[in-house]
Amino acid sequence: MRVLYFAWLRETVGLAEETLAPLPAPATPRALVEVLRARSPGHAQAFADLTRLRCAVDEQLCPLDAPLGEAREVAFFPPFTGG
Repeated sequence: MRVLYFAWLRETVGLAEETLAPLPAPATPRALVEVLRARSPGHAQAFADLTRLRCAVDEQLCPLDAPLGEAREVAFFPPFTGG
């Protein structure tokens, strides 16, 4: 599974993307966050406050508790506003 990081998450983690083995079912973005937090201090810092986090699974915005299923890509980014 390809994991993408945008904006300050990319800077904090120190990577734009990384590849991980798929999580066992029933996986969610929230479960993925727990795995990512353990990868490095930068990951732990980036994922410390989930209220500052949004995600998309295979380019579709979704809540952190959405099932990952056969997802090929998960992207994490800060909240955004339109204008």
